[in-house]
Amino acid sequence: MSKIAVCIPTYNEKENIAAIIKAVHAELPEADILIVDDNSPDGTAEIVRDLMKENSFVLLKVRQSKEGLGAAYLDGFSTLIEKGYEKIIQMDADFSHKPEYLPEMVKKSDEGYTVVVGSRYVKGGGTENWSIDRRIISRGGSLYASTILGLGVHDVTAGFKCWDAKLLEKVISTPLVLSGFGFQIEMAFRTKISGGKVFELPIVFPDRTEGTSKMSGKIFKEALFGVWKLRFMGRKILEK
Repeated sequence: MSKIAVCIPTYNEKENIAAIIKAVHAELPEADILIVDDNSPDGTAEIVRDLMKENSFVLLKVRQSKEGLGAAYLDGFSTLIEKGYEKIIQMDADFSHKPEYLPEMVKKSDEGYTVVVGSRYVKGGGTENWSIDRRIISRGGSLYASTILGLGVHDVTAGFKCWDAKLLEKVISTPLVLSGFGFQIEMAFRTKISGGKVFELPIVFPDRTEGTSKMSGKIFKEALFGVWKLRFMGRKILEK
């Protein structure tokens, strides 16, 4: 059996953190769960520390400041790769990524796919409780980025993924140039040029029920303009 870890970045997720850890463990009891907290002022890390006392599968990495989703994931990924995990799953803490999909993601990974993407935009996938504006921006943004970069992936900004650790190590071998949701696009681009074998698993993505969304128009603008930067850099992006 592969050594599996789930990486969950957090910032002010006290309403969700205990519940998401419990739910993930229920669906994937063989996995360890790493919480990467950006020094949340609401006490998220303290809740995780309490859980660690009786749950050996819970791990915690506290960063000194809030530097964005991409930086938190990269820190967590590097930590887990160094610890020898063979499969690394990334997901949000707010239940927009439903833990019930985790077993199927691991199953597809076991079949030989080096990245399994929880995809909203393939048959069977979708969103819940999203405004029409948000749907247009998200789906249009994915189509835009996929077309310009030739990715052949429907959900380019997906943040729910199961990685083969060897591919992930290659993908993050050089510093990333985009942040925010641009980080997800760049990871998809790096996967393509690294020869990753991608499977898009249909998921239904609900709006968060607790806490506050980190999404903003600024984030999407940065991602949309950043696509052209990736295109011009091409394969050089992975050159050290």
